Amino acid sequence: MQALWFFNTLVRIWVSEVEGQDGLSVMEHWAPFGDSPPLHIHHTEDQVFIVLEGAIRFFVGDTSRLALPFEEILGPKGVPHTHQVESPEGARWVTVNAHRDFERFVRAISRPAEREELPPPAGPPTPEEMERIARIAETYGIEFVGPPLG
Repeated sequence: MQALWFFNTLVRIWVSEVEGQDGLSVMEHWAPFGDSPPLHIHHTEDQVFIVLEGAIRFFVGDTSRLALPFEEILGPKGVPHTHQVESPEGARWVTVNAHRDFERFVRAISRPAEREELPPPAGPPTPEEMERIARIAETYGIEFVGPPLG
């Protein structure tokens, strides 16, 4: 199982998009308290989020929901969504991606994890870094439409 440092999180790829015929991808995420990606839209794939540990507030479209362990949230293709880790100890969840683009995006901007733990905190990307990341995201059908939470 490959482990990557993706921003301030650790991602383990359980099932890679190259293993099957349909591009299905299953990834485990481990993130610290307060972690939140920019509000974004996936134009090519649905996502299912399943919380394993901790508490995560998900915003999907106009809906806000706190998800606890063994609860799931659907992030439909074309609907803006984001999340924020609310548990002080951080959170772990699984993302099931219906297509290959999110996994490819994660691989494109991540680095191999040096150890099976969260990376050293790097803080938010600079505006220049965010522009570069947004351009990369667009090549994988992901559009940033708002800031992170918090």
